[in-house]
Amino acid sequence: MNRRRFLQTAIANTAVASAIGGGLFGAQGSAPAAMGTSPPQTSMGVVQYSFSASPYTHSAYEFLEYCHALGAGGIQIALDSEEPAYLEKLKRRTAELDMYLEAIVNLPQKDDTAGFERQVASARRAGALCLRSACLNGRRYETFTSLDDWRRFVALSHQRIALAVPILEKYRLPLGIENHKDWTADEMVALFEQHSSEFLGACLDTGNNISLLDAPMEVIEKLAPFAVTTHFKDMAVKDAPEGFLLSEVPLDQGVLDLNKVMNTIRTPRPRIRFNLEMITRDPLKIPCLTDRYWATFPDRDGIYLARTLRFVHDHPPPGPLPRISGLDQEARRGQEEDNVKQCLAFARQSLGFQKT
Repeated sequence: MNRRRFLQTAIANTAVASAIGGGLFGAQGSAPAAMGTSPPQTSMGVVQYSFSASPYTHSAYEFLEYCHALGAGGIQIALDSEEPAYLEKLKRRTAELDMYLEAIVNLPQKDDTAGFERQVASARRAGALCLRSACLNGRRYETFTSLDDWRRFVALSHQRIALAVPILEKYRLPLGIENHKDWTADEMVALFEQHSSEFLGACLDTGNNISLLDAPMEVIEKLAPFAVTTHFKDMAVKDAPEGFLLSEVPLDQGVLDLNKVMNTIRTPRPRIRFNLEMITRDPLKIPCLTDRYWATFPDRDGIYLARTLRFVHDHPPPGPLPRISGLDQEARRGQEEDNVKQCLAFARQSLGFQKT
């Protein structure tokens, strides 16, 4: 580490320690009057899901302050209140910090569009630039055991999206549906073409679809024209008895060519925002050599499997994949924060995400 980078890291660590450890938030999560020295800022945002052990994800306002202390340029988070005064306060503070806000929402249920509309209206009042959602909270190959189950999910997803589009158009707020280890890239393209709207597109996750045997750059090339927002990440892979292991790792420690990924997305979407999703967890098991895995993939064949396993074989990790099993809450929280800071520093110094 050279002297300049050492000083930058020391300043950032001091600022975060002062802001968080020194009482950034008072009783009931109140905001501070001042934060002292700020770390170098980036234009990259941070997704709520980058933290599972942090207490600051329970409040959009606190998460905004926390991510600013880490050097982020924006946040993507589920709003914790529909109270107009709170939302307006959040909007003001976002502007004061020269950051941006994206809101995570749930798609409407067929018998409750009012709940979805309240989420959209709240996001609009808070100044959110876009929305993010997903059709499935779990993973396709773990959730469904038969093709009929998957087809019922597909039909329901189409119903929910069809209900969402008129509300998005009413509030003129775009929604990005994430490729959340559910839809293949081709299935997502067909989804957006069927529900064509300028306010519906993708929350393009740069790593998830490796789990579905999609080639990572093909996913990015296919979904980039539809991208509303992003979950930007790097991935590591490793051989395993039933398939392979898949892990989020700090930027530039995985298998993705991040400059190529970034430029491929920006070509059709030059104003897109990049949001870091650095999930610190045990490796995910991708059981692509089991019968159950293939139950919902009638159109996939051995070519996808062979190509992916060859990709895994050709990209061995330099060491063990990261794990958090056995860590207490404080250690997990520290590891999460360290990983996010490391990613933001790399984004600023090596990918051009300096704050302008």
